[in-house]
Amino acid sequence: MHIFSSYYEGLLIDEPTTHLDKEGIQFFIDELTYYYGALVLVSHDRYVLDQLVTKIWEIEDGTVTEYTGNYSDYIEQRELQRKQQLEQHEKYVKEKSRLIKAAEEKMKKAEKITQANGHISKKETKAKANKMFMTKSKDTSQKAVQRAAKAIEQRVQMLENVDAPKEEMTIRFHQHPTLEMHNKFPIMGNRVTLKGGEKTLLKEASFQFPLGKTIAITGKNGSGKSTLLNHILNRGEGITLSPKALIGAYEQMDYQFDKSRTVLDYMKDKSDYDDSKIRSVLHSMNFTGNDLKKDVQSLSGGEAIRLVLCQLFLGRYNVLILDEPTNFLDIYCIEALERFLKAYQGTVLLVSHDTVFIERAADCVYAIEEQMLVLKKN
Repeated sequence: MHIFSSYYEGLLIDEPTTHLDKEGIQFFIDELTYYYGALVLVSHDRYVLDQLVTKIWEIEDGTVTEYTGNYSDYIEQRELQRKQQLEQHEKYVKEKSRLIKAAEEKMKKAEKITQANGHISKKETKAKANKMFMTKSKDTSQKAVQRAAKAIEQRVQMLENVDAPKEEMTIRFHQHPTLEMHNKFPIMGNRVTLKGGEKTLLKEASFQFPLGKTIAITGKNGSGKSTLLNHILNRGEGITLSPKALIGAYEQMDYQFDKSRTVLDYMKDKSDYDDSKIRSVLHSMNFTGNDLKKDVQSLSGGEAIRLVLCQLFLGRYNVLILDEPTNFLDIYCIEALERFLKAYQGTVLLVSHDTVFIERAADCVYAIEEQMLVLKKN
């Protein structure tokens, strides 16, 4: 953080907390809390945005929209806009329906006049002058009603269309019976000791991670979080896993795909879910339209990460191990990941420094402190 060694009248900072631990993030916030220059910050860390910013610029579909306040204020304003849009949409639909019904009634009335006119022309053989007068009168009435109907139709066309706000898609992952586990604690550790070189990271730690829960591991950088995940993944000394555990893992690396195929075909090959569910999950992670036809070998790093996360939740696993899954995801994809975790029936073990993500997604929280694994939230 060499930028804090000198004073600058303006700072442009792009994703500064991506690789920082909780202490590093707090240091960053403390240094900038009383900064009086102009700060322009790009970040997906909602906690940082709440602590530091007083204005948010949202870029969407080539348009910049300005919101006053921090991230929580932004969310409130967005929700208010969504409610107002919903009310306006409902009002539009109601008025359109009323006008269409009125136009239909006018046209029916015109048809009745036409029928009555025809009826009179056949039966009224006397008083020819009167007949001609009545026919002319009814013709005039018919045209007047038709004009009124057309006027109403024009009013319908002039109504300003208000689309319904986009609804958050509900995601559900139904676990196949063959993937079901019945162990109360499918991941257990008995007196696990881990070292990083000559440094002891974990000393005789014992733990039982419960079935069907999302368990978060926190701690300083270098404390042994990723080492513990790898130890569990490799069924290291002291680790006991359920015999039926099928583990899918996400690690912090550049993903390479060995075979050329489309995003959709890749997912179909890796999942037993139907086409509509696969498309729905991909859409939640911003794979839409022609994105589904992209070759997986040509995906950007961020796209590859999003695809791997989709594949894990739709794959043939009942235990997921996720090491810093929110790094390089935007806020919308992080929120989608939170919805995935809430809907997932398997057991998830993850490492993250994202405070808000952990609060929203984790059922249990452990911290590695002074070579011990300490339960913080259960």
